[in-house]
Amino acid sequence: MRTSKKKPLIITDDDDGVYVPPVPPNLSSVFKKTPKQVEAVQLQVSHFHVMLDGGSRSGKTFINLRSVIIRACKVRSRHVVLRLRFNAVKVAVVMDTLPKVWNMCFPNLPPLSTCLNKSDWFVELPNGSQIWFAGLDDKERTEKILGTEYSTLYLVECSQLPYDSVSMALTRLAENSGLPLKAYYDCNPPTKKHWIYKVFYEGKMPGTEDAIEDWEERYAVLKMNPRDNYENLPEEYFRILKSLPKKQRERFLDGVYGSDVEGALWTQQMIDEAHALEINPVKVRTVVGVDPAVTNNEDSDDWGIGVASLRRFDKVMVEADYTIKTSTDKAADLVINAYNKHDADAVVVEVNQGGDLVSNVLRLKKFKGRIIQVRASKGKFARAEPISALYEQGLVKHNSTGLEKLETEMTEWVPMMTKQSPNRLDWCVWALTELFDVGRRRPGVF
Repeated sequence: MRTSKKKPLIITDDDDGVYVPPVPPNLSSVFKKTPKQVEAVQLQVSHFHVMLDGGSRSGKTFINLRSVIIRACKVRSRHVVLRLRFNAVKVAVVMDTLPKVWNMCFPNLPPLSTCLNKSDWFVELPNGSQIWFAGLDDKERTEKILGTEYSTLYLVECSQLPYDSVSMALTRLAENSGLPLKAYYDCNPPTKKHWIYKVFYEGKMPGTEDAIEDWEERYAVLKMNPRDNYENLPEEYFRILKSLPKKQRERFLDGVYGSDVEGALWTQQMIDEAHALEINPVKVRTVVGVDPAVTNNEDSDDWGIGVASLRRFDKVMVEADYTIKTSTDKAADLVINAYNKHDADAVVVEVNQGGDLVSNVLRLKKFKGRIIQVRASKGKFARAEPISALYEQGLVKHNSTGLEKLETEMTEWVPMMTKQSPNRLDWCVWALTELFDVGRRRPGVF
């Protein structure tokens, strides 16, 4: 990006005129910036808008929070950290990353517990500066917080944020504190159709495609990947990332912007929103969805097996994917284990291919639970389209882990074009159709 067009700045934190509390000699090695974090600080000094994108756990949030606190230490001022969901900013930022930054980088500040207001969720420093934390999903709280002006705006996980919300938040970056105004951003790369790519890589206004004025001077982006934070991560974490499906591996390990498949019913943004969705923990119903394979050989389809639950207030959680290539006997054992593990109340099984085979095998294994047999009277597209619409309405949440292969299948399956049977997608569609009772009633309040 622009980093290659400009001579690198050789600076220290103090070159921005900020005050860094002195660190006792025995703590001076607690935190040491990675080379990428050094680059990030340089860009934050020289640019107004700075996006840190790339793979997971690469030190993006850590260095951004550190920069916000350093600015707050300089003069009495206000700063705000925003995510889409308030619970996410509270758990992932305030309760997880913030204490690490505070203890490792600012040992001479008072303990965080004495500075953190958990009623209104802001940190107040000894000089009177405040750092607020909020989620854009809480309209009342957001309106209250954005009624105040700030010197620094930090937007976390921007792939989940609509551009309208970002534009609204930027209007509050107007405090006359003496500090240069700054906007920090971070994200795991979504697709190239997202506003992030439009703004930071193409220099265009989302929607209008108009060129952004002074783009080169005001906007900068830096890619930070897990390998750039290698010394701070366990080796096993890299093994986990390398074992992900190609699409997720490119995004979370290599920090690559993807491309939505033309004609697919699900986009990456829909999947991201499903991850970010807040959902009631009270389960109303839980089912195991089954899309059986007819044969058991090298060329056979997988057994599509997974679990989803209807929650109170009409949303569904896709909980687990147990899809596997195996025999009917072993698949039946897996279905029963999933039923028991998730305390399900029914097994939803397609009978077009295997007829009553699956039901009969389950009964032979002494399974006494309810079996709901469903028959495909419509094509896969006709069955999947209403479920895709439920995602667009924000009614389906995905578990944070274990659904990577299902999500890849969703975003790559094109009706009438993809030859391979979408076994994971099929079990999910059958399960969600049963839980939402698609075609007979809209989900209600339980």
